[in-house]
Amino acid sequence: MKTQVNLKQIRKRRYFDEMVRREIVQKIERNELTVSAACREYEVSAPAVYKWMYRYSLHLKKGIRYIVEKKSQSEKIKLLQEKIAALEQSVGQKQMEIDILNKMIEIGSDEVGFDIKKKFGGKRSSGSKGPKKNTDTN
Repeated sequence: MKTQVNLKQIRKRRYFDEMVRREIVQKIERNELTVSAACREYEVSAPAVYKWMYRYSLHLKKGIRYIVEKKSQSEKIKLLQEKIAALEQSVGQKQMEIDILNKMIEIGSDEVGFDIKKKFGGKRSSGSKGPKKNTDTN
């Protein structure tokens, strides 16, 4: 009886020079290469590539949280804040106009001797009714 020899695949142990690692990281940062493409092309694991990125990247550092949002969202927020500021300014101006007009009516009422607001106030709203008319003809 012959014994079968199990041939173990010998795992290749490869070493990448620091310059090669830096070059791979730079390609990834310039969007010339993705992490998965680097893994396939250089036959290296993804954790190894990320380890290199944390070590050699100018932008990516471990432990720093990056907030990613679309430019349109930040621009939209900025535009809305500007619009709110303009509306607040407009409301403030209108309130000042109302205060001035009320003061003018008050001063005018003192000058003429009767309450201008009551005498010349605006039309009644549709919900209010005028005084009842006497329809009895006795």
